[in-house]
Amino acid sequence: MASPFVEKLKVAAVTATLVSAGWIVAGAVLLGREDDAQPQPEIAAQTDDEIASSGQVETDEDSSPDTSETSDLPSAELTAAGLAIPVSGVSADELIDSYLDVRGGGARQHQGIDIMAEEGTAVIAAAPGMVERIFQSDAGGNTVYVRSTDRRTIYYYAHLAEYDAQLSEGMEVRRGQRLGTVGSSGNADPTAPHLHFEIMRTSPEAEWYEESTSVNPYPILTAQR
Repeated sequence: MASPFVEKLKVAAVTATLVSAGWIVAGAVLLGREDDAQPQPEIAAQTDDEIASSGQVETDEDSSPDTSETSDLPSAELTAAGLAIPVSGVSADELIDSYLDVRGGGARQHQGIDIMAEEGTAVIAAAPGMVERIFQSDAGGNTVYVRSTDRRTIYYYAHLAEYDAQLSEGMEVRRGQRLGTVGSSGNADPTAPHLHFEIMRTSPEAEWYEESTSVNPYPILTAQR
C-alpha cells in the first residue's frame, strides 16, 4: 500500500491536470466568442462612375452625343459669337460683306454672304440645331435650312453641289457637322462656286418658309474672338 504522502501527490497531480484542461476549454470558447464578436469590414458601395472607371462594366459614350460644343472638322474656325465659319478651311479674313448687294437686276437685296471656295469643299453647320428642310429651288439650288436649338434662328445654306449622304430632315446636327459640299447649283455662276449663307431671326412657332428677319452674317462671322 502506498504511503499517505504518495496518495496526496497523486491526488494533487490529477487535480492540476483537470484544472488545466478546464482553462484550455474555457479559453477556446472565449476565443471563439471574440472572433464572432469582431465586426466584419464593410464593403463601400460604388457609384456608377466608380464602377465604370474600374472597368467592371462597359459604357456607351456615344449614347448622348453633344450637339453644341463639338466640331467634326478641325479646320472649322469659330467666331466670337460661337459660330463656325460654314465652309471648311475658310478663315474670317477671307470673307467679303455682300449682304447689301443687289440681285435680280436690282430687284432685291442679297441678304446673305457668298463664301467662295473650290467645288467639293465641305459645307459645315455654323451652329447646332435641327435640319428643318432640305429643299431644291430654282434660285438656291440644293439648299438646307437648319433651325437653332431655341428655334429662334434659321441658318440657310444654298448652292450646294451635293448633300451629305447622312443628311435628312428632322435630324439634329452639331456645330461643325458636314452638311454637303460647295457648288454652283441653282442660279449660281458655274465658274465661281460658293456657299450662299444667310441668318434669319424668326419665332419658335413659325414655319421655315414664313416671314423672318434677315441678319447680316458678315459682322457675326468676322467679329474678334
